[in-house]
Amino acid sequence: MTVGFALCGSFCTYSKVFPVVERLSREHTVIPILSQASYCTDSRFGTADSHIQTLRDICGREVLHTVPEVEPFGPKKLLDILIVAPCTGNTLAKLSGAIADGPVTMAVKSHLRNSRPVLIAVSTNDGLAGAAENIGRLLARKHFYFVPFGQDNAWGKPASLVADFEKIPQAMDLAIEGVQLQPILL
Repeated sequence: MTVGFALCGSFCTYSKVFPVVERLSREHTVIPILSQASYCTDSRFGTADSHIQTLRDICGREVLHTVPEVEPFGPKKLLDILIVAPCTGNTLAKLSGAIADGPVTMAVKSHLRNSRPVLIAVSTNDGLAGAAENIGRLLARKHFYFVPFGQDNAWGKPASLVADFEKIPQAMDLAIEGVQLQPILL
């Protein structure tokens, strides 16, 4: 399969996401995509350049990071599935509102044109606050599937939700078949 793998700016999860990208790239063609923030932001979790180089090394191709680079996904039917991991609260809100103003949201919009699955792995500090309604909206939409998620620090960050990134391959296999991996709440 050809798998689009889009990363948003939850940099603290990259150390868990990169091994999944590597695992998938052993069996599939993986097209790496970075959000605008991910492509140019250095953080305490690493530099943008180091993240870009890691994805290049794993996937063996350049990282897509502009709207024109990802827009052809739909018209040319380039992907079998698109994974957004980590998917931040900001990206959840944009997807819920059908806003396609960056490489990740445009990739999703273009890919959905062909009624193909989008797999979301949430990572947001406001998942049980402001982002909750956006998660709910996407759960109710066709062609959106979620990697099971739960609270990552219920006492320290009671509204925070994070997907179990290790479940991405299993969730992907089911999403391709039109099935949501259960249980969705961990």
